[in-house]
Order: sequence, then structure tokens, then C-alpha cells
Amino acid sequence: MDFVRQAISAAVLVALSLWIQCAGMAMLIHWGLAYFARERRLSLLRSTVLIVRVTGLMIGLHLAQILVWAAFYRWMCFPRWAFAFYFSTASYSTVGYGDLVLPRTWRSLGPVEAVTGVIMCGLSVSLLFAIVTRLVDRVVRSSPNLGRVAKSRIDSPPAQRSH
Repeated sequence: MDFVRQAISAAVLVALSLWIQCAGMAMLIHWGLAYFARERRLSLLRSTVLIVRVTGLMIGLHLAQILVWAAFYRWMCFPRWAFAFYFSTASYSTVGYGDLVLPRTWRSLGPVEAVTGVIMCGLSVSLLFAIVTRLVDRVVRSSPNLGRVAKSRIDSPPAQRSH
């Protein structure tokens, strides 16, 4: 019976994490596409602000997920929020200090949260990579000299490239 309870709890917590991450990323993508459509040319400052904003919002998504797991731990495992939040943060980030452990009944949730955290961080990094790639592409396309240099580097065989 304990395994079934753990499996159901893990499935619900993972599903909530996925919903938070995916809904947040969908909103960021929608906002980002509108932003790129509005802004023809982004200055260095605007590009920096964009990356900082998106990164900050992604961190907020991760904190929301950590809080969902922490709420479960507070409800079922730990007497104080501080313990629940600390354990959840250490598990989600895969730091896993080991100085605080879940009760035996719920012990398998720590590794499940760690795997979930790794996957969610990977999703965040992929979105940040896409944004930075788009910014670099815009700079290359908007600067005629950079565009020619990049194109010649791509089109020429490796032996002919100068270093």
C-alpha cells in the first residue's frame, strides 16, 4: 500500500511540475515571439534585459515547482516549512546534501524530484539557448559585414579557413 501511495503522489507532483513548466514556457514563448515581432533591432542593452527577464522568469517557474514539492513535504513529512523548502530545493537541484532525509514511507520521492528538476532545468536551458540563438541570428542578419563573414565561414571548406 505504501508503494501505491508513493507512486500516486509522485505522479501527481511530477504532473504539477510539468504543467507549471510547460505553461510558463508557453507563455514566455508567446510573449517572446510578440516581442521579436515588435522590436526590429535590439540594442545590446535591450538584448541583455530580455535575457535577464526570461532567466528571472524561468527561475520563478523553478521556485514555483520547488514550492509545490515543499508543500507536499510539509503536509506529509516535515514539521516546519523551512525543512520542507530546504529539502525540496536540495532535491530539485540535485545537490542532495543528505543532512535531512524523508521518512522511510516517502523516501523514494527525493530521487523522483531530482530527476524532475534535471528535466525541467533542461527545458529552461533549451528555451534560453533558442532565444540567444535568435538574438545572434538577428545581429548577423542586420550587420552586412558580419553576415558576409559568417556566410563565407560556413560556405568555405575547413582547409581554406584562416585562423
